[in-house]
Amino acid sequence: MSMDLIAHITNEMPGFSKGQRRIGTYILEHYDEAAFMTAYRLGETVGVSESTVVRFATELGFPGYPQLQKAVQKLVRSKLTSVQRVEVSRSRMRDDEVLESVMSYDMANIRQTLEEMPCEVFNEAVEALVNARHVYVFGAGSCSALAQFAAFYLKLLLPDIRLINTSNVTEVLEELYSIGEQDALLVVSFPRYSARSVKAAHFAHSRGAKVIAVTDSILSPVAQLSSSLLLAHSDLPTVVDSLVAPLSVINALLVAISLKRADENRERLTELEELWETYQIYQPLGQDKEREDTP
Repeated sequence: MSMDLIAHITNEMPGFSKGQRRIGTYILEHYDEAAFMTAYRLGETVGVSESTVVRFATELGFPGYPQLQKAVQKLVRSKLTSVQRVEVSRSRMRDDEVLESVMSYDMANIRQTLEEMPCEVFNEAVEALVNARHVYVFGAGSCSALAQFAAFYLKLLLPDIRLINTSNVTEVLEELYSIGEQDALLVVSFPRYSARSVKAAHFAHSRGAKVIAVTDSILSPVAQLSSSLLLAHSDLPTVVDSLVAPLSVINALLVAISLKRADENRERLTELEELWETYQIYQPLGQDKEREDTP
């Protein structure tokens, strides 16, 4: 749904029945709790039937209650403070369930991302990166780790990769100053969305560059600025962001690029392997033990 959920519920409120108004009011005032309630539990909480909750969802334009619930969960991820996220996670899982619960969320995120990712959009993103004169890479906050990971491998695969590694908005725009129509920006942005990522995407878009956005929703601030939108699920009701599915999408981009440029990169990678071996960049497995055993 392209419209902001809070505004949408507020605008529709006058036309609701008395029971539906109770549901709408509860969601507006307690969306952090409503996001993880079943239709039955939500109805029980506000004093209406489960069927009334389902009809409320369809009145808002959703196919059913699960889709409304997902929309509320996205609202939670974008608006909740860190303290509120901790409270939500405490209400959702016991201490002895954390490992299973978190990994189950991560697996579900990857599964949903795979099912909903259009191959043509993914392939367009690969082509944009491969054909770009310069590729800029940026992610803020927790997303900076994904940006650094992507840039590390892109530097092995493409001729000109520029990782923007600063927390200063002015410096971000200065590093993007020369971006143009022949270039591309790979931006990673997940809730809570950083204003720095939005400004970087806006600047690149204004200069005519390709913007490949790895984010979680069409409502994401960087989504409307992208030429290739790669949506990855990150549902996890805790203080920690679930970036497993976004990382998997980035992995897929890197592998696709490596295959597409296999012939061009063969000589370069061979020379790098020789360089790494000559200067002993990587530690061979079991080498320390061999040294200990040597008299």
